[in-house]
Amino acid sequence: MKAVLQRVAQAHVVVAGETIGRIGPGLLVLVCAERGDADAQADRLLTKILKLRIFSDDAGKMNRSVQDIDAQGGCGGLLIVSQFTLAADASSGNRPSFTGAAPPEEGRRLYDHFVALARAAHPQVQTGQFAADMQVHLVNDGPVTITLQMAPGV
Repeated sequence: MKAVLQRVAQAHVVVAGETIGRIGPGLLVLVCAERGDADAQADRLLTKILKLRIFSDDAGKMNRSVQDIDAQGGCGGLLIVSQFTLAADASSGNRPSFTGAAPPEEGRRLYDHFVALARAAHPQVQTGQFAADMQVHLVNDGPVTITLQMAPGV
């Protein structure tokens, strides 16, 4: 599984003109299931995201995780959005191929599994809508943007 994390001051996602997920300070998590991924990759990815120290402490050093920051609700929010385009392969030609993405049914299952894990482990979780045309609005804090990948069998 792949993820792009953006540390945000706030973020929200809109589908068909309606805001369906909104967070204050925290992480916007764009997540993609790839062919061959299983629950183990989702588990490891979430564990890494929750422990990743990319928020500033009182001395201004990146030393706090999303679980450690003092935001509404006692921690930072997670806004989890599915994004199969993270599997794009643009190495040949000018039109990217998305054959590396998990098939839609498996992608949805892994996304739902990832969200369920996040909701069980973290008190503030909002989501986008799988396979929907979404508009994602964010105020990137820093900016801080981190990419993560959990390969099968690692």
